Amino acid sequence: MKLTFLGTGTSKGIPVIGSKNKVCLSTDIRDKRLRTSVLISWSDCNYIIDCGPDFRMQMLTANVTKIDGILYTHEHSDHTAGLDDIRPYTQRYGDLPIYASKRVLEDLKIRFAYIFETKNKYPSAPSVIINTIDTETFQLKDMEVLPINIIHGKLPIFGYRFNKLAYLTDVSFISEQEKSKLNNLEVLVINALQIKEHPTHYNLEKALNLIAELKPKRAYITHISHKLGFHAEVEKLLPKNVFLAYDGLEVIIE
Repeated sequence: MKLTFLGTGTSKGIPVIGSKNKVCLSTDIRDKRLRTSVLISWSDCNYIIDCGPDFRMQMLTANVTKIDGILYTHEHSDHTAGLDDIRPYTQRYGDLPIYASKRVLEDLKIRFAYIFETKNKYPSAPSVIINTIDTETFQLKDMEVLPINIIHGKLPIFGYRFNKLAYLTDVSFISEQEKSKLNNLEVLVINALQIKEHPTHYNLEKALNLIAELKPKRAYITHISHKLGFHAEVEKLLPKNVFLAYDGLEVIIE
């Protein structure tokens, strides 16, 4: 299995428009972060987790010519706003499966009503196959996927476990019951927005505490803001099995 980080930034991306912050002005390519999304690939399967406003550029940069579906963690725009840009895929390969909670699907139906229209649909609008998920394991081709219930501020959202890979973003709280679903991981992906505490996201300290508790073989930090600091400087401070993810990073999971 291969994990490709398509974007590792927070909702504004890095650099932030108009910011004079030193990280936003960095010339290190690892400090240039599109909105958070990943590609998970195995055999001949390609699945995206979250489809934000940078989706088109992410697909072009990673040269992703075909996707088999999109999983959504939650409905915020930095995770959903690129849905219309699936059109080249649906025009070439047909309706695209999407996977989300009932609440997220209802939100998408309002914001992208023309995509979900069943009568008098605009001819070039993309078409999707709706898959409503809850807490139960579901199947993607030959892969079992386990939703992980996490809290983002006050909003219940999903993370996902694919075999020995778990992907959690926008976490501010995870219960002991859900932590029990994250044992024996090869790779854990977890958000760390900044150094200081934040009401809706883990900061670096909380992310590192969770990593120490779950003990994955490797962990990667994502959903990063410029307030975390320079990539090169922060990574020096991390435990030897913990890494800052960056856009374009590819990770192989056996």
